Amino acid sequence: MLEVGTKAPNFSLKDENGDVRTLDEFKGKKVILYFYPKDSTPGCTNQACGFRDLYPQFEEKGAVVLGVSKDSVESHKRFKEKNSLPFTLISDPDLEAIKAYDVWKEKKSGGKTTMGIVRSTYLIDEEGTIVKAFGKVKAKENPQDMLGEIE
Repeated sequence: MLEVGTKAPNFSLKDENGDVRTLDEFKGKKVILYFYPKDSTPGCTNQACGFRDLYPQFEEKGAVVLGVSKDSVESHKRFKEKNSLPFTLISDPDLEAIKAYDVWKEKKSGGKTTMGIVRSTYLIDEEGTIVKAFGKVKAKENPQDMLGEIE
């Protein structure tokens, strides 16, 4: 995880519509930047739908939500449409932001070791500074926890 108090790395990646998005375009707003392993899996769907259900409250607090995984633009589009997600999904197939935010880690499952995204969430302030960093978050609890973290 990146340290609280450091400048959040900018990125230039495509969203679910194929439009290039950058972190810098959200300056002046709080950003919930969450990294998740894979579209349409149970945990990731729970997490995304939790952010969806609380999205009006995030907006009231001046925050935007951005979800990032290494899934394709097309996969993100299907995932967003199927679950009526009101926020942007960022496609990072080359692991640019995933590695910059230090969430690409060794994972052990069923006796096998693989590399993958550790479900993690950052809260970035209006100036682009990381103010909270949470690794190994629980999918179902993460959206409510993040809402509580926003002052």
